[in-house]
Amino acid sequence: MKEIVHHAVYDTVADWETGHATAHLRSGRFRREPGGYEVVTVGLTTDPVITMGGLRITPDLALDQLSPADSALLILPGADLWDAGQELAPFARKAREFLEAGVPVAAICGATAGLAREGLLDDRDHTSAVVQYLEAQDGYAGAKRYLDRDAVLDGDLITAGPTEPVAFAREIFRRLDIYRPEVLDAWFRLFAKSDASAYEVLMAA
Repeated sequence: MKEIVHHAVYDTVADWETGHATAHLRSGRFRREPGGYEVVTVGLTTDPVITMGGLRITPDLALDQLSPADSALLILPGADLWDAGQELAPFARKAREFLEAGVPVAAICGATAGLAREGLLDDRDHTSAVVQYLEAQDGYAGAKRYLDRDAVLDGDLITAGPTEPVAFAREIFRRLDIYRPEVLDAWFRLFAKSDASAYEVLMAA
């Protein structure tokens, strides 16, 4: 039976930020072990949402049905709603529940602001768009742990800024340990830098 990765969806979700991660999590190619993950979408409710790109998604389950015990990872994409009030705060609280249970959370773009307001970045290395974006969030006290990198993995927390979907995916794959190190490096070089030499490494895998 496949392990499950849960992917949050909400109105204005940034479609492009998690596509590399979900596509390659589902695929069994290049892996240490055969098989992929099942990707299950989670909304505040099961009512359909509209992405930033205009796609209509009906969540597979509602947030109050989600338990860390049933999940290998929670992915929180960016969305305009992260900057428009507290509507998505329940996802940040669920992220706390996951981290306290030792289940990884991956947040990109505006979702990092939600985690900042929840206090989840204060004692963990992290990144985002720029540190000033997080410093504008109520309650954020984690500037000393901010790293100016494409993506950051610290224990069970993965963070990235809005321009780094490939690096975001790379750190998800690293945390889940689905590729050998040389394969992960080649995957990133191919998809982030169009490095043709990486193709041979992936084909050999």
